[in-house]
Amino acid sequence: MSEHRRILGLDLGSKRIGLAISDPLGLTAQGLPTLKHANRRATMERLRELTDAYQVERIVLGHPLHMKGYASARAEEAERFAEWLRRDLKLPVELFDERLTSAEAERLMREAGASRRERREAADRMAAQLILQAYLDRARALDSSALAPEASGPSGDDA
Repeated sequence: MSEHRRILGLDLGSKRIGLAISDPLGLTAQGLPTLKHANRRATMERLRELTDAYQVERIVLGHPLHMKGYASARAEEAERFAEWLRRDLKLPVELFDERLTSAEAERLMREAGASRRERREAADRMAAQLILQAYLDRARALDSSALAPEASGPSGDDA
């Protein structure tokens, strides 16, 4: 077994949850089939199966803030869902700003020539993939900036 564990990305909708999973190194996000959810128990059971199967160490949940940054009713719903995930799955859950990911997913699929029906079916998965990829990219950028040596004079010393 690999010592690397994965991150599960979620895009919470009213009827469906878009799903994406990171590769074991945390470099890329791949979409998974969308989860239709009718009740919390069945949804949590399916998410537990996925977190076990993929050895998930963390969940990233899209946080649908308004463009000006304040929480909407949907953002509050995501916050409640994050609490349920933490409690039921016993995993860390991070809320990640998802502004414009659904619009970006729609644009990418339209440019790829997807029909309206195809776009509707794939939008949640692609939004989850975009959320997770943005999270992975940001984490990698933060890690590399933390590892960068402090800037000093041109000769490498401060004298």
